[in-house]
Amino acid sequence: MLRILAKIQKIGIVTEPLPKIDEPVLQQVGEQLKAKVGELFGGSLAIRQVDAGSCNGCELEINALGNPYYGIERFGVHFVASPRHADMLLVTGPVSRHMEAALKRAYDATPEPKLVIAVGECGACGGEFGVSYASCGAVANVVPVDGVIRGCPPTPLDLMRGILEAIGKFQAKRP
Repeated sequence: MLRILAKIQKIGIVTEPLPKIDEPVLQQVGEQLKAKVGELFGGSLAIRQVDAGSCNGCELEINALGNPYYGIERFGVHFVASPRHADMLLVTGPVSRHMEAALKRAYDATPEPKLVIAVGECGACGGEFGVSYASCGAVANVVPVDGVIRGCPPTPLDLMRGILEAIGKFQAKRP
């Protein structure tokens, strides 16, 4: 332990500086998202992410939304641990038969009005897995879907655009 501390003292702190967030498209989409969230959800959109049988590629990109570069929380969007506290479900993967009941329970537990977005090619159409003895296929085969974000996996910016698009459709449906 002392050897490690001595090495740290000798070398110093070696980290990469935070990247400068100067991507105009990210800022533009983020500001639009913040405006819509402020208008429709009182400034805070709560999302529950549900993995219904994916390969975890989409989850990695969803997790990237919370990193310092994308920082989706600065736009009023945060992730919650319970569907009972959520306004939106982000569902990834082809729905496996084992997750079918759990997804339906999460959908039922989400309070109205609720939004459901199918993420990735697998969530959109079942991907290469399709419908089989082990897979229900697309998320829409199990619960109603309000939006689809295609890609394998979709980038964090595509996820932000898809969330913005789903909120726009939600706003258009409201009386």
